[in-house]
Amino acid sequence: MRLRYPHTLLATMSMTTHPFIRPTGTHPFSPQLHHFNPCRSIFTVLCSRPPLSKNHPLPSPLTSNGYSRSSHATVPRPVHLENPDENEKERRFNSLKYKLEAVGLDTGICVPGQYNHLLCPMCEGGESGERSLSLFIAHDGGSAAWVCFRGKCGWRGSTQAFADSHSLSTATSQVAQIKKKREITEEELQLEPLCSEVLAYFSERLISQETLERNAVKQRKYDDQIVIAFTYRRNGALVSCKYRDINKNFWQEANTEKILYGLDDIEGQNDIIIVEGEMDKLAMEEAGFRNCVSVPDGAPPSVSSKDLPPREKDTKYQYLWNCKDQLMQASRIILATDGDQPGQALAEELARRLGKERCWRVRWPKRGKGDESFKDANEVLMYLGADTLREAVENAELYPIRGLFNFRDYFDEIDAYYHRTLGYEFGVSTGWNNLNEFYNVVPGELTLVTGVPNSGKSEWIDALLCNINEIAGWKFALCSMENKVREHARKLLEKYVKKPFFEARYGEHTERMCLEEYEHGKLWLSDTFFLIRCEDDSLPSIKWVLDLAKAAVLRHGVRGLVIDPYNELDHQRPSNQTETEYVSQMLTLIKRFAQFHGCHVWFVAHPRQLHNWTGGPPNLYDISGSAHFINKCDNGIVIHRNRDPEAGPIDQVQVCVRKVRNKVAGTVGDALLLYNRVTGEFTPVDKKSKK
Repeated sequence: MRLRYPHTLLATMSMTTHPFIRPTGTHPFSPQLHHFNPCRSIFTVLCSRPPLSKNHPLPSPLTSNGYSRSSHATVPRPVHLENPDENEKERRFNSLKYKLEAVGLDTGICVPGQYNHLLCPMCEGGESGERSLSLFIAHDGGSAAWVCFRGKCGWRGSTQAFADSHSLSTATSQVAQIKKKREITEEELQLEPLCSEVLAYFSERLISQETLERNAVKQRKYDDQIVIAFTYRRNGALVSCKYRDINKNFWQEANTEKILYGLDDIEGQNDIIIVEGEMDKLAMEEAGFRNCVSVPDGAPPSVSSKDLPPREKDTKYQYLWNCKDQLMQASRIILATDGDQPGQALAEELARRLGKERCWRVRWPKRGKGDESFKDANEVLMYLGADTLREAVENAELYPIRGLFNFRDYFDEIDAYYHRTLGYEFGVSTGWNNLNEFYNVVPGELTLVTGVPNSGKSEWIDALLCNINEIAGWKFALCSMENKVREHARKLLEKYVKKPFFEARYGEHTERMCLEEYEHGKLWLSDTFFLIRCEDDSLPSIKWVLDLAKAAVLRHGVRGLVIDPYNELDHQRPSNQTETEYVSQMLTLIKRFAQFHGCHVWFVAHPRQLHNWTGGPPNLYDISGSAHFINKCDNGIVIHRNRDPEAGPIDQVQVCVRKVRNKVAGTVGDALLLYNRVTGEFTPVDKKSKK
């Protein structure tokens, strides 16, 4: 079924905004010149004579702006929008020229109201010395703007003679509105049928004479050389003409309408192919695809980072607007641009305007065993043949849309998961065998830890981190607001060295760690843990914590993050946002961080005040704030310490695994650990001891 689009050329899609639909934003000044990216050996002039090189002097004293004009070329005269006093106009113009010369622009031959081609003072025209800078001076001589069209330069700017001068944007838009498009004929351009030498040139590129004749490819004589003429037609009538010389230099007839090359071939077509050059369009026809068009202006050096401009300012891609009726009819658009960076940038710019939801892209075949691919359709035709070119087009891929995927895009990752080559498919061991039956640590997950005060939540997490570091070598970021740094260091060192930090009462009669053990432990602390702390008395926000955790992941290779506890964070929220909404949004941020960076996050949250508490472990739904804590976490754990001597050892800790989303990594259940007050270690209680 053919897709129908509204009269604005393309349908409005919620996933993206296309300029053909409802354009927004602004575009910096870009003169409506017939220029291409010179890095791709493409350029143009404002007349029907070819550009002059350094080695060819001007053939005639009748020149303007550095280019000669042939007598038969029809060039509109400048349109004067206003007629200021001549003395005042001259004063403005002289002042403007002084400012332009100050930035290196040669204004000796510049004329107000025209586009002037100059040598760019920044890039000096590159190796070819091309006059790639276009300077436009307003009709009143009061303002000017310029841009260099070399892809490796792009220098642009604007200036005014006086503060009260008319802005250039106003002047240029008025000129553009009044300037009429030229109407041209083959007789006027003196186009001729292709000679045997040119036919042989195309034959070497596997382009047949039949294809050339059907596409009305002509030739034209310039001085002592013959150039190829690609005729741009609409409904059979000549609209524009683009030339190519033996050195692969390109230029177009000035002031003609920009359209797609081969436009009549896509009239009424559901599927169309867009390529980057006329040779590629002809190559596609040799492979059996007539429903193909080429862009007239080559490719940009890179994708623009700016919003798409409205139609009247989308000068670089005006040819799309001029062909909107034909493009509206297509339900499938195959982008077969060049495989280099500018070609891919062109594909992205076209897809942004045409709608990515109906675009496909062609992947060109590889050159042998290396990673390098063939550049374009004509190259594939020349070296691999028409069948391979046809196969490449028929195997075009859906153009990627950000956020929309297929499982096929993840098959490599799924294969690695199946063959267990990713690492940690079943999670990292906790170091306690009885707990491993219920809980293992999987990268990219969120574990919520709760329990009544003084149950040992923080101590248990510290012991878990020490075990994981010993087993898997992980590093961790600690945002522990309730611990002083020195006290937290003592707890971690005691677990690592397995000796008390001090000879104090809690150490009983156990020998204190010696200085050598202490110094070795300090190196371990420095290598394993990174602290996230506020250096003043302000409360950290969750965004602040996650930003620093991201830096720790990227800089230090951190694999785990501890946020302890929730109530020590800054929880300011808009007045119209409920706590439940805030908690949901906060946990979403944490989960996205964990998944994107492959970092496991332990988040400690206290339960609300428990009324009529009987001494048993609390429920995850008892957490203060919102039920989203249990709804959004991947794992939910309650740490509960025995306080009844008759029920068992007073240092017995019950680890209650109350939620496990990933059944590969665990399941719901309880494990008992014994807490060693001297070293802060936890040891498992086996089933026999439990009995």
